[in-house]
Amino acid sequence: MSEATAAAAVCASEVRSHDFARYATTLFVAPERRRPLLALYAFAIEIARVRDHISQPLPGEIRLQWWSDALAGRAEGEAGGNPIASELFEAIAACGLPVERLEALIEAHRFDLYDDPMPSILAFEDYCGATAGTLYDLAAGILGHRSEAIAHLARHAGVAHGIATVLTRLPVHAARRQLYLPEDVLHEHGARAEDIFAGQTTPALFAVIDHLAGEARGHLASATRLLSEVPRDVRPAFLHLPLLRRALDRVGARGYDPFRPAPPSRLSVLWQVWRAARAA
Repeated sequence: MSEATAAAAVCASEVRSHDFARYATTLFVAPERRRPLLALYAFAIEIARVRDHISQPLPGEIRLQWWSDALAGRAEGEAGGNPIASELFEAIAACGLPVERLEALIEAHRFDLYDDPMPSILAFEDYCGATAGTLYDLAAGILGHRSEAIAHLARHAGVAHGIATVLTRLPVHAARRQLYLPEDVLHEHGARAEDIFAGQTTPALFAVIDHLAGEARGHLASATRLLSEVPRDVRPAFLHLPLLRRALDRVGARGYDPFRPAPPSRLSVLWQVWRAARAA
């Protein structure tokens, strides 16, 4: 197996292991586009999961700075030995991925390294747009389309995606006393951060979850409408949308426990993505 083939296999394995839903969506794109998509998604996973591997911000800052330096060409020798970086550079060259957008994605995820509160719903939506939204937009670029309309669609999709992710990862974040739920929404419903950190399912917390899920559904509805207006061959970048709808349905279901979310099986994910691909 060549080094390039081995690096591609590392990216595929990383995405399959840590973001199976996105991995499933790549099965429905042309093979020549699948490899750069997997490189992009593997890079995004590396950036988003830095907090999972650290107990203090400094090591996380060092790791994110390594990626920034790699993109700027200042860690060329080291980056060549990193299979995900190697594949990402190939994707940049082959698909014209804008390096400044990748650098902005890194910057947006610096917030994850700290326990600063999310101050407002507007700040939360900006964060979601800068992280998940950027990823949708870059994926669309790999599929050959960049436009203001697609960027607008990607932001709505990203906000819905980011909110759904934060709601389903609430127990992980609460366990390390990290809170993405916006302070203004918490205050509006009388929810207390300490109750959430303690894993208490209070009526106030359910009110916050309902509030945010409603916001996510609004963005998802906008994304679904806008999706019908973009070129058909870019739609595989947004095959994740039906999965978000199902995730938000689970959050709103009777008996839902925010501290014991039940993720869908891989078979269910594949089935939903296949149906979305058939309808695209």
